[in-house]
Amino acid sequence: MTSRPGPGDVAVAIALLTRLPLRADHARGADAAWAWPLAGLVPGLAAGGAILLAGAAGLAPGIGAALALAASVITTGALHEDGLADCADGFWGGFTRDRRLAIMRDSRVGTYGLIALILSLLLRWACLAALIGAGAGIASVLAAALLSRAAMPPVARLLPHARTDGLSVSVRRPGATTALLAVLVALAAALLLTGGAAIPATLAAALAALAVGAVARAKIGGQTGDVLGATQQCAEMAVLLALAAP
Repeated sequence: MTSRPGPGDVAVAIALLTRLPLRADHARGADAAWAWPLAGLVPGLAAGGAILLAGAAGLAPGIGAALALAASVITTGALHEDGLADCADGFWGGFTRDRRLAIMRDSRVGTYGLIALILSLLLRWACLAALIGAGAGIASVLAAALLSRAAMPPVARLLPHARTDGLSVSVRRPGATTALLAVLVALAAALLLTGGAAIPATLAAALAALAVGAVARAKIGGQTGDVLGATQQCAEMAVLLALAAP
């Protein structure tokens, strides 16, 4: 039975998805998934601050975009990037379900993972540079941080666990109401930040999440913490692409 949202859920979400040393009730696990988008405000605000400082210093949009990505990665400890790399290596480096899961657990980064990271960073950098140049960098990076983390609870809800242990298992699967609330929280905030552009951005995030979920089901039969990290990364790329589109 899913409990009601609580004020401590934001701290739980931040402790789970960032490097901030917060004390939180981790036993709530999936019950706090509605607040995962709010945890995205930590890297989002860090990235926005980097953009603001770069602009005040008169630096080019490309430099501001690079600094924003660096600030985001530092605050999360590259948690989601690691998930993307692990999924790329496992999904395409193994020929059986068990082998794919074993590769995903390996701490080493392979060719597929490295290429995935390079493409993710390059695409996000290019989109952010364009958005910063258009004067929409801070609002866009915040909206992307919110919407991309709202994509994770539905995937965690809809797909079964692919393992019997691991981070995703310990957190548990969120309830349907919790997953829906995460999406609504992120959408409301994104509408305030970007106006009508939040609608196509939300749809883009949803399509990215569906794509990752479909591949994960086909390759390993469900979701893991790495799959949720890959979902966040792909959704963030999709949101930034949608916001940067003319």
